[in-house]
Amino acid sequence: MVYRLAAFIVCLSLVALSDSHLAKLPYEVDPNWPQLPVGGNFAETAGVAADAKENVYVFHRGAEPIFVFDKDGKFLRSMGKGIYKSPHGIHIDKDGNVWTADDAGHVVVKMDSSGRVRMVLGRLGEAGEKDDRFNRPTDIATAANGDFYVTDGYGNSRVVKFSKEGKFLKAWGKKGVGEGEFNTPHAVTVDKEGLVYIGDRENFRIQVFDADGNFLRMWDHVGSPWGLDITEDQKLFMTDGHNNRVLKLDLDGGILGVLGEFGKLPGQFNFCHHIAAGASGAIYTSEILNWRAQKFVPR
Repeated sequence: MVYRLAAFIVCLSLVALSDSHLAKLPYEVDPNWPQLPVGGNFAETAGVAADAKENVYVFHRGAEPIFVFDKDGKFLRSMGKGIYKSPHGIHIDKDGNVWTADDAGHVVVKMDSSGRVRMVLGRLGEAGEKDDRFNRPTDIATAANGDFYVTDGYGNSRVVKFSKEGKFLKAWGKKGVGEGEFNTPHAVTVDKEGLVYIGDRENFRIQVFDADGNFLRMWDHVGSPWGLDITEDQKLFMTDGHNNRVLKLDLDGGILGVLGEFGKLPGQFNFCHHIAAGASGAIYTSEILNWRAQKFVPR
């Protein structure tokens, strides 16, 4: 991964000024979540997702790349051994299927909840920018009708849309700073109206599109969006890995509050990567450099 030091320094200085004026989100970390299995450890922890029962899938770069926990932190099972080169984004659809993006492997993999592979898009180890190829994809999100979107990602600078059956529908975007252009499209989520939110990480903005990829608006006041997830009540949680914080936004781009700071203690972050909102109101985060997932519960 390439992290732009100059942009980081500029953004960090701006956040230091602005965060003091933002409401602090009323959450506290659960220090007992999760309970890892005996001998089990996370490596670089890239992704996290929660299903309808709030079983939480943690996607990391170790030998057992997906650990599944219940909302109380009890370990349930592991999945995905031997499949991935570099785990990145993970998403659970409404039917409980597990979607994963392997950025170094250049593939997107769909599994059922037991870990059986149901669909593979791209070709393992082969980068490209065709209908059936990716170049370091980063994240996946599904729409209500089963269509899905892939942010593609580190090598390419585009969003790719597929049908539920995996048929290529369209792609949009190129590297740049204009509307509909990207510099590391790193995260994607879809709201109840079918609007598509893209974390344009190194452009330090979120861009919003309709289901056909038509640009609607952008928010360039939120920092660097590394991870995105929308709650049932249509609030957007965002991880800002450059600034080691979580933001909560409304769908007009208003900042409702902030959580976190740099560090290694519970409740702090070091490269907070992706995020998941649970049905209970809890939020879950994954961290690249602290090698962990954390749970935050409303006070």
